[in-house]
Amino acid sequence: MNIAWIIVVLLAVIFLQGMLYSKFGLRGISYQRQFKQESVFAGEPIEMVDQITNQKLLPLPWLRLEVKMSPYLMKEGEKIKDGEVFHRTLFSLMPYQKITRRHRLIGKKRGYYPLHTVSVTTGDGIGFGEVFDSFEAATAVTVYPELVPLDEIPLPSHSWLGDVTVQRWIIEDPFLYAGVREYQHGDTLQAINWKATARTQTLQVNKKDYTADHHLLIYVNFDIDEDIRLPIRQPELIERALSYAASLAQYTLENGIATGFGCNGYFVEPFTNTVERIKPSVRVEPANSAQQGYYILDAIAKLKMDRSRNFRAFLQEDVDAGLTKHDVLIFTAYLTERVSQQITAIERLGNAVKIVELGEEVDEDAS
Repeated sequence: MNIAWIIVVLLAVIFLQGMLYSKFGLRGISYQRQFKQESVFAGEPIEMVDQITNQKLLPLPWLRLEVKMSPYLMKEGEKIKDGEVFHRTLFSLMPYQKITRRHRLIGKKRGYYPLHTVSVTTGDGIGFGEVFDSFEAATAVTVYPELVPLDEIPLPSHSWLGDVTVQRWIIEDPFLYAGVREYQHGDTLQAINWKATARTQTLQVNKKDYTADHHLLIYVNFDIDEDIRLPIRQPELIERALSYAASLAQYTLENGIATGFGCNGYFVEPFTNTVERIKPSVRVEPANSAQQGYYILDAIAKLKMDRSRNFRAFLQEDVDAGLTKHDVLIFTAYLTERVSQQITAIERLGNAVKIVELGEEVDEDAS
């Protein structure tokens, strides 16, 4: 066989195997992607798992996966980039082979990070042609805000936090039963538990639990100016306020204080229809249940850096609802006269309001 025939046969083989991979390369391919953790705190590692299977006899010399990811989900040691980035993974699959690959990522910033589809590309080993398709790989991870020590939060005063903590136990609730205890001087005869007394042969009285007359609401003002059509000029300031709010909520809940959260922002999709002109404001009602801390962290993580209304309208909702017997702490960098009037109206309803202004911190950073 002369050289010409060798070239012809070689070209025919190249063409045929190219056609074979173009037609059958992506058939029998199954793909799954998931995060091992549903939620983490900012700065903690996240494990992302790719699992791909070649369910056919034809081997794949190469297969490339590409997915758009937030720049705040990155590999360790990488620097934050502007805009979305492509995460690429390369595989080589034998017939009926399944490969699992794990990627260690870091969530650098609070947020909700969904992954929807992945682009899959393959071809022959010579590079004669490529075929690609998209696979559904819906998964998501929630990154909670970074928690900071309590002494780093610029609270009005330590005595204020102490007053709020004391309110948790200063009022005894006659309807909350917490067991029995020995009789003490000053206890009323109505409080004696005669069954427990007969059993122990010593005077026993019913022990009542304590309840809070006030609840704590932590608010974050997203306003940097009154025009809600303008983008937020200092998002890092709002992020800092959200971190303060999350940290304070964790502390107060650990001390048994019923705590809630609110802001004049709104949730990212799919938790809010962002096409709506007026979106619902974000509110987590005060509670001191075991899950309340996670509810607040989850709400803060899923906030979009935008406003549903100005803060004056947000406070008006409390006035209209007749909010009373609450301690309200507001983190804000922007305080207008009209907002101050709303705060006065809330105080007249029987609430205590404290303001944490963050403007001075911005000036220090700028200088």
